[in-house]
Parts: sequence; structure tokens; C-alpha cells
Amino acid sequence: MEVEDDWELCFPELGNISCWKPQSAWPETLLTVVLYSISVLTAVLNLLIIISVSHFRQLHTPTNILLLSLAVSDFLVGLLLMPVETFQISSCWFLGDLVCSLFMFVSYIIVSASVGDMVLISVDRYLAICDPLHYTTRITVNRVKVCVCLLWLCSFAYNSFYLNLDLIEKEIFVFCDGTCEALSDSSAADIDLLINFIVPVTAIIVLYTRVFVVAVSQARAMRSHITAVTKQISVTKTENKSELKAARTLGVLVVVFLMCFCPFYCVNLVGQSYFNYSTAFFVTYLFYFNSCLNPVIYALFYPWFRKTVKIIVTLQILRPGSCEANIL
Repeated sequence: MEVEDDWELCFPELGNISCWKPQSAWPETLLTVVLYSISVLTAVLNLLIIISVSHFRQLHTPTNILLLSLAVSDFLVGLLLMPVETFQISSCWFLGDLVCSLFMFVSYIIVSASVGDMVLISVDRYLAICDPLHYTTRITVNRVKVCVCLLWLCSFAYNSFYLNLDLIEKEIFVFCDGTCEALSDSSAADIDLLINFIVPVTAIIVLYTRVFVVAVSQARAMRSHITAVTKQISVTKTENKSELKAARTLGVLVVVFLMCFCPFYCVNLVGQSYFNYSTAFFVTYLFYFNSCLNPVIYALFYPWFRKTVKIIVTLQILRPGSCEANIL
């Protein structure tokens, strides 16, 4: 690689085994301020989601439990992954291989959990739209909580195996001191591509395609029976409209996730060596930025989120019995 004259080694005393200090194509100070601001915003917005769903009992529904799990992973992205990624734009990694291994391990868990949450959300909407008669009996809050716990445990177990396999192959880190990056040319990376990208993305697309087809047919059926006036039909229509609205909202969530997620794995699939540093950073931060977009989507489509934020910000949440407040 050709190195500019004004580039600096991370550890000059190490000579050729030291990495070069990253050089950003953007104004360093301005970019750093913007990215750290996004990190703080991401953490705060997702913390509001966590507090809202956890505190208010009306929000203890199966779908919201899944959103809570997603908010936890998004909160960790804003709290941990975004700041570290921003730090590495213009600084060398000086915390050593052990901390780097721990950071990579935590980041893998968070990414896997986020992908798993999206699959569970797709399954939830599929069952709610395609099998509404059995949805309330099959999908309960306790069962969803168990699924979420199993998701995080599986993410921990899988990434423990993935990290150990990479360490055995001695290919997890780059070949110079001063950076903390994972390579993507090992057999472990192929397994990760299958588990964390191909299988979940395929499942999400298939499930939401089916949801879209059924939702369209239900909407047409509702319009064709618009003159029905019985109370039972009216209640059924209201419930169907509610489920369809939730499907549309979560559909937007899933589409935005795929738009941010696919470039990240496509670059890793081709290999970061084929792209410059700016491109690799952009796709990584685009994926992380999805964690900031999710709460914005909730704010646009969920009135209960706007209402709970107002209660939290004005400290009304500290009043006795606030958990029983009428949110919906």
C-alpha cells in the first residue's frame, strides 16, 4: 500500500509491524462531533423505549417485548459500538488484543441479537396476520420473554464458538499493531455469513412477503364487506385494522433494517481489502445508524411512544401508580 508522506505510524518504535494512523477524508473535528452526537442520541432514544415498555403495564404485549429486546441491542450500539467506531476514525487502537477481543465479542453478540430480533418480529407479524384466530393463544407475553432470553443466550453461545474458531485459525485480527478489526477470509466467516445474513434475511423477506399478500387480501375483504353492521363484525374489523397497521409499521422497521444491514454484510462478503477505509467505515456506521432510526420510526408511527416520552421527560413517571397510566 502506498503511504502518504504525512501519515504517521501508530507505534513508531515497532516499525513495520505497526499500523498506520487512520486518515479520514472528512474534516476530523466536525465529523467526530457529529458522530458522537448521533451516538448519544441513539442511546437516549432507545433508553426511552426501554423505560416505556418496561414501566407501563399497558405496553406489556408480545410485540412490544420484541421491540424492547431490539431497543436493548440498539441502546448498546449507541452506548458502546458507535463511540468505539468513531474513536477509531482518527486514533489508533492502544488497548491491546485482550480488550479488542472482548469488544469484538460484545459487538458480535449485539449484531446477532439485532438480527434475531428482526426475525422474531417478522414471525410475530406473520402469525398475527396469517393466523389471527390462534395468535392470542399461541403468542403470549411469557412465551415471547422465553424466546427473547433464548435468543440472547444463543447469540452468546454462537459467538463464543465463532470467536474460538477464528482464534484457532489465527485469523481474527489484522497483521499489525494499532487497530482492532476482524478479517473475513476464514471458514468461520463463511459460517457467520450463513447464520447472520443469508438465513435471517431470507426468512425475513419470505415472511413479510407472505404478510404483505395476506394483508392486501384482508384489506380487500374488509372493503367488500364495508356495509356490514353487526357488532361482532365491527369488532373484528377494528382488530384487523389494528393488526394491519402494526404490520405496516413493523414492515417499515424491517425494510429500513435491511437497507442498513445488507451493505454491511455485502462489503464483508466481498472482503474489506477491496474497499478503501472510508467505504468500510461508511457501511459499518450505516448499520449502526439503524439503531438511531428505529426509535424515530416508533415516534412517527406509535402515538404511545410520544405519550410515554412526554410522561418520562416531565417526570410524571415518578408519581405513584404511574405504571398503570392509560397509554393506549
